[in-house]
Amino acid sequence: MQITGVSIAVLIPCYNEGAAIYNVVQSIRQQLPQALIYVYDNNSTDNTCDQALTAGAIVRSEPKQGKGNVVRRMFADIDADIYLMIDGDGTYDVKAAPYMIEMLINENLDMVIGARREETETAHRPGHKFGNQLFNWVLALLFKSKYKDIFSGYRVFSKRFVKSFPALSSGFDIETELSIYSLEMNLPVKEVETSFFDRAEGSVSKLSTFKDGFLILWRMFFLFKEMKPMVFFGIIFIFLTFLSILLGYPIIIEYLNTGLVPRLPTAILSMGIMLLGFLSLTCGFILDSLSHGRKELKRIHYLKFEPAGRPHT
Repeated sequence: MQITGVSIAVLIPCYNEGAAIYNVVQSIRQQLPQALIYVYDNNSTDNTCDQALTAGAIVRSEPKQGKGNVVRRMFADIDADIYLMIDGDGTYDVKAAPYMIEMLINENLDMVIGARREETETAHRPGHKFGNQLFNWVLALLFKSKYKDIFSGYRVFSKRFVKSFPALSSGFDIETELSIYSLEMNLPVKEVETSFFDRAEGSVSKLSTFKDGFLILWRMFFLFKEMKPMVFFGIIFIFLTFLSILLGYPIIIEYLNTGLVPRLPTAILSMGIMLLGFLSLTCGFILDSLSHGRKELKRIHYLKFEPAGRPHT
């Protein structure tokens, strides 16, 4: 499948992927001969850079450790009409790349996600498949997401998306931020199933199950607070109000019956919790207005860029 009329940049973040990166670059070159392939090395201690150069990739580096730092650098440095991001571990089906790009162009999308379909039982590390399903459920709960694979590192982007995406994450939470940004901006996005294979022999996953899992969960709740402050602080308001009423109800009943306030410290505590609840509600109203203003500015910046056009024939 030949895609013409648009410039394509292939972005490959890499850390110690010397065992797989040569074949990844060569496979992409076969599928997308017109694309410029960039390998961004993130302080590898093996032969990743040598293998990428031998395969014909343009090799650059990002000294700040972490996938999010690499993605931020790639998005800032590279200019193209369409961007394909793929991991350098050889687990993704490169043959799906032209189809994903065609879908982005023909349906005027801003992102196409390659949702992983395991071709072997060992493609995912133990627990990672469950963790992926769990975080997909959390994202659906917080943001009404319909994504099936928010952690896929195989994605195609429009220039609009890449150049308007803030990229605040520093680690493996970058895929979460990409997904949540598309939901916040209500961008046209699709998922397509793509094959997911075992890593190349000698290649190991850099994802720490618990450390990165907590980082991703924290990123979700942080962005939930940033995007939906009225809901976030409203939940706190409801909780504090309920707690205040629970503590103060017996005191109020006692006062109505006897005219006495026998537990003054509890009464003061109940009143203080109620005040905190209304303070939380006030914060929600103020931050919701600020969030709305930031979203408008993001939208204006997004609209400065032309959509991915159909290829010229």
